[in-house]
Amino acid sequence: MAGSFSLGFVLVYFWTGWQRQRGFYRRRGAADGGLHQIESKRYEMTKSASPHICIIVENQPVPFDRRVWQEARALQQAGYRVSVISPKSPQSEASRETLEGIEIYRHRTWPGHGRLGYMLEYACAFASELYLALLIYRRTPFRVLLACNPPDTIFAIAFLFKLLGVRFVFDHHDLSPELYDVKFFRRGFVYSIVCLFESLSFRAADLSIATNESYREIAITRGKIKPQKVVVVQTCADLRAVNGTHPKPELKRGKRHLVVYVGVMEIQDGVRLLIESIEYLVKQRGRSDIQFTLIGSGNEAPRLQALVQESLVQDFVHFTGLLPHEQVGSYLSAADVCVAPDPVNALNDKCTMIKNLEYMAYGKPVVSYDLKEGRRTLGNGALYARPNDPCDFGDKIETLLESESLRTTVGESGRKRVEQGLNWQVQSAKLVAAFDDLLGDESRASDLPDYI
Repeated sequence: MAGSFSLGFVLVYFWTGWQRQRGFYRRRGAADGGLHQIESKRYEMTKSASPHICIIVENQPVPFDRRVWQEARALQQAGYRVSVISPKSPQSEASRETLEGIEIYRHRTWPGHGRLGYMLEYACAFASELYLALLIYRRTPFRVLLACNPPDTIFAIAFLFKLLGVRFVFDHHDLSPELYDVKFFRRGFVYSIVCLFESLSFRAADLSIATNESYREIAITRGKIKPQKVVVVQTCADLRAVNGTHPKPELKRGKRHLVVYVGVMEIQDGVRLLIESIEYLVKQRGRSDIQFTLIGSGNEAPRLQALVQESLVQDFVHFTGLLPHEQVGSYLSAADVCVAPDPVNALNDKCTMIKNLEYMAYGKPVVSYDLKEGRRTLGNGALYARPNDPCDFGDKIETLLESESLRTTVGESGRKRVEQGLNWQVQSAKLVAAFDDLLGDESRASDLPDYI
């Protein structure tokens, strides 16, 4: 009985939404010629019609999810109407708000632990996302549904909306099969389901956005997507915001040096290894002049804070939690060294870490483990530690702190790479062009903002 009611609810929503869509197109076409029917269920929309894009992200709240917020702002500033569905967080409790012209709809989450916990978490999030997507579509039909993984479950919502002619874009943030491997160290039935969901996400996609060349290759080979349907858009800093940020010495909390980590705090992110490096520097190297500031949140954060207390290095470590981008910029401006402790494994070796691109934009030297995509991104903008060796990682931090000239050389090398193309001005142009091409809105190109 409950299943029949739910199915009927969905069908009613879709029927009324479709009728609204038909009426919307006819009204706009009759009023100002903004829309022209070119064949059954397909429409050509001019720039005056403000094509609507709905973005669904489950992994991080908006606007704190750096990549999603940058994409939403770029599309909105390029003339698209943008709605975003995201989870709530302690810093973002409003169920609905509008920021910079972008409509944000948020739902509650119930963080899970272990395989069963994650399944329940994803199921609850999926139900909320479906409801909010239907609500948004009923109010104002959207032409594109953009899904940001993980998890790879949003394709099921996309399949429903594709019945109405909505295009589906898969923004491929993480490799879910590899992520499952790293978290649970086993394969089996659940792993096969994760692989299936990834395959279905690629199959449903009219366009796939990859974060680097490794992801693009996976989309083409493992996802069986045609090369022309995959575009690489890297998550880079906006140099205008970076150049306007000034360091605040007080963020060093009375210490001589400041080392900063920015990012998610999950098992695969290596913050536990970073704490081991901190303990090594404090207890074995006798460094009492370094302040370590760890910015971000995640399921591991409480355990990491407990580990800091157990290691007796709490006087040198400061957890800030999630911070607005402006405050993150202040810390990065004041930092002497920035760190990327992501361990070497099958997942991280193929990932481009957003934090590395942010560090480089601020001209900061980076210490990283030697990852394939990490080295491809950072080049000479980092010192590389032996794989998963926290002591060697600590030694590399100390090497940079002991030489101001080395810090300057390494930092300037990274900044140069950013200026040459690893910046959001360049990457956002690729994003907007991909959406224009997907929707056939080539006429909008002449009206793009100057920053693109």
